[in-house]
Amino acid sequence: MSLPRPSPVAVESGECLHGEFSKDERALLLRLAHESILSALEHREIPLDPPTSHLSEPRGAFTSLYLRGELRGCVGYVLPVSPVYRAVADTARAAAFEDTRFYPVTLPEARALEIELSILSPPQPISAEAVEIGRHGLLISQAGRRGLLLPQVPAEHHWNRTTFLAQTCRKAGLPLDAWQKGATIEAFTAEVFGDKDSERN
Repeated sequence: MSLPRPSPVAVESGECLHGEFSKDERALLLRLAHESILSALEHREIPLDPPTSHLSEPRGAFTSLYLRGELRGCVGYVLPVSPVYRAVADTARAAAFEDTRFYPVTLPEARALEIELSILSPPQPISAEAVEIGRHGLLISQAGRRGLLLPQVPAEHHWNRTTFLAQTCRKAGLPLDAWQKGATIEAFTAEVFGDKDSERN
């Protein structure tokens, strides 16, 4: 399986926010993420055919890897550049081996990983006043710089709207007030689910 290499974007993860994907679809995507990592380490191919028409829809996606409760890698596509099932396979493998903040995942680690997926809606322009904490993720860009934070991040950190906007600017390497000075603000929603959710069901 030949996988493209998305650019790593560090994010933080949390609870499920929406219910577009069924329990079976979630389980399939999580299995695919695990298999994508294991197959690379075991030097084998896996089938990568469209599982359903729904999972063939283009979506942005992030895969977060955890080992014993600690982040072990996170890579994602912000924009819907590939079908969701393919985006999950690609970002899982990239999170395991291409997140430059971490050493590549080893085979023993891969077998113990917990995975969390964030499936994104397409980003849309939004005014700062319309941003809703707990619902919207943010993508702020200016002068070739871009920063993204998922919807659950401000809720986890108890941020208000102004802090959320400022921290997304910081993620982009922009001044904290860039959102007030011409930066492009886009919002998206995310459905977040993972192995922990499967264990509870």
